Amino acid sequence: MRTSKIALSLACLGMVVSCGGGGTPTPTATVAPTPTPTPTPTTSTCSLESRQQFVADVMDEWYLFPTLLDTTVNPANFNDVQSYIDALVAPARAESKDRYFSYITSIAEENAFFNSGSSAGFGFRLIYDTTNRRVFLAETFDNTPALGANLERGTELIAVGTSSTDLETINSLMATGGPQAVIDALGPSDPGVTRVFDVIDASGVRREVSVTKAEYDLDPVPRYGAQIINDGGRQVGYLRLTNFINVAIDELTAAFDDFKAAGVTELVIDLRYNGGGGINVLEHFADMMGAATDGEVFETIAFRDSKSANDETYRFAAQVQSIAPTRIAFITTSGSASASEALINGMQPYLGTDMALIGANTFGKPVGQSAFDLTACDDRLRVVTIKLENADGLGEYFEGLAATVPNSCRANDDIFHDFGDPQEDMLATALDFLAGRGTCTPIAGGPATTQAIGRALLQPERPSSVIEHEAPGVY
Repeated sequence: MRTSKIALSLACLGMVVSCGGGGTPTPTATVAPTPTPTPTPTTSTCSLESRQQFVADVMDEWYLFPTLLDTTVNPANFNDVQSYIDALVAPARAESKDRYFSYITSIAEENAFFNSGSSAGFGFRLIYDTTNRRVFLAETFDNTPALGANLERGTELIAVGTSSTDLETINSLMATGGPQAVIDALGPSDPGVTRVFDVIDASGVRREVSVTKAEYDLDPVPRYGAQIINDGGRQVGYLRLTNFINVAIDELTAAFDDFKAAGVTELVIDLRYNGGGGINVLEHFADMMGAATDGEVFETIAFRDSKSANDETYRFAAQVQSIAPTRIAFITTSGSASASEALINGMQPYLGTDMALIGANTFGKPVGQSAFDLTACDDRLRVVTIKLENADGLGEYFEGLAATVPNSCRANDDIFHDFGDPQEDMLATALDFLAGRGTCTPIAGGPATTQAIGRALLQPERPSSVIEHEAPGVY
């Protein structure tokens, strides 16, 4: 249940508010009343000046860290909206409190992604070896061009080109331009864009394959995403969630219905690349684990002092399918952020030493955004406006959760075994923790910089699209 009047929804633990080209802002979703910003665009046109003024007005009224906002920057010195935003929040970024969390995107693009996971691309996630300039597939999504071409987790990309005659090796691209050169070689995220790949499959077979980008829907609980593992006679529920998008709600409900029917009380929750998503999905996930904590505080959400009337508390609301987990192992990497971290943080007061991080430290994003729409320009401005804390008041994990969770075990992201395979290193380590088998090396605290030991998701240093923010490494 909520204790305040507003309802937060959609992306990045935020709410969506529409600020059209004039008049009174109205909610863009059929939810309870949401706070609305005072400013509206200075004109109904989409000039750079009016768009920048819209940003300045919203930031001034809503930004979570008003003392870390550089209001002295001159918008005339910037040729695009995003560069202006980056300059405004530079003081907060310097303190690691807004690492490109505030940004401008497309209303239509974001709605498509968060409602159904819609995106255009090959349908795979890429990871690279930080030492040897090699790129591998970390996963392939259901019903995508990549899966149709039999490209699976563990496949290595040797070269890429627009045809067989202009293939350029990954080694050469990485040597001359680093990860961004490989990203550029993959081409724009538009349906119909074709690339030829020289690959070595996980089985060791080398081949050449042509793949054309297409629209597809990202399945948040994919084909390997929910199962019950028999670990020495113990029934362990394994659940992998790729994103906290709206269609995940029904899939999570179905998974926990199966867990409950099987009497599962021990869980492995795999969030290794999950960059976050909707607070409504986050809270539903918590409810599915709230059979023993019904009515207890899961999280509190707080705005800046001037907007404290919008603060709220969410309490576990157990449902028919809910279970009462006794032990949980959370698989994480530095790609685990936002809602992924909030789920772990919210469960910690109730599980204590009966939960653990497995893999690597998380990203460190205990804040969320609100969305403000300049509809005439298809602009959605996402601004850091809220901070999240668990029932114990813990919420300052800007350097990841490793230093806050009592138990952690370092493990490699074993891309040569599939998700859900008990032999995969992260899952094997998680099962060992649940069973109390052996010992492990704790995950070091501090800023999370790598996805796994020696590997990182292939992503731009400065994300610019919805998919880059919410599904890092996906193309």
